[in-house]
Amino acid sequence: MKKCKDLWTRYHHAMPLIIYGIIYWTWFCYLENTVTKHYQVIHMRVDDYIPFCEVFVIPYFLWFAYVSATVLYMFFTDKNDYYRTCVFLFTGMTIFLIVSTLFPNGHHLRLSIMPRDNIFTQMVASLWKTDTPTNLWPSIHVYNSLAAHLAIAHNRKLSAKKGIQIGSFLLAFSIILSTMFIKQHSVFDVLTAFAMAGVMYVVVYRVDLVFTVRAAHQRRKAKPQIVR
Repeated sequence: MKKCKDLWTRYHHAMPLIIYGIIYWTWFCYLENTVTKHYQVIHMRVDDYIPFCEVFVIPYFLWFAYVSATVLYMFFTDKNDYYRTCVFLFTGMTIFLIVSTLFPNGHHLRLSIMPRDNIFTQMVASLWKTDTPTNLWPSIHVYNSLAAHLAIAHNRKLSAKKGIQIGSFLLAFSIILSTMFIKQHSVFDVLTAFAMAGVMYVVVYRVDLVFTVRAAHQRRKAKPQIVR
């Protein structure tokens, strides 16, 4: 019993992540199954000039490990940074779900025939079979990559490690490019993800809303001292 209590005390901050993960995945799956035909097509003229480059499917898939590893690192090393990262991610992802629900959207950028046959085009084809070209705006791949890199850049320990900083930047940058090069997103999705991330950067890292809320909560919990 004591072990369970100790584990709860140590890791109870995992609950928001678990609960939100269930809510997000349920909501997203619902959208993927319902938004299939009637939606607003998102397109910018510049989309037509971006070439298809299948090798970018590698950084596209690395996104899953990149964001997960960042959240887990913060979870085990710094609660404040963990909460900042969660607030950044959850806010943007919730806005994405609301937009997709109220304003169904999609694109017609995918190729009807692959220009080449190799391992990378096969990976892209498999991706396209499982991931519909709907519910795209703003791009969560782009937004979460920015969130992960900002979390790493502002972490006290990691900010001093140039190799990690450079590696994180290059990975985030290649993931962002991948969304356009493998025709998963329009440039519009990317630009709006940057705009949303910019607003959240101010809220989370400039205003530091998380620290302000947690500090106020700690003050309320503190017992008043009796002056003798």
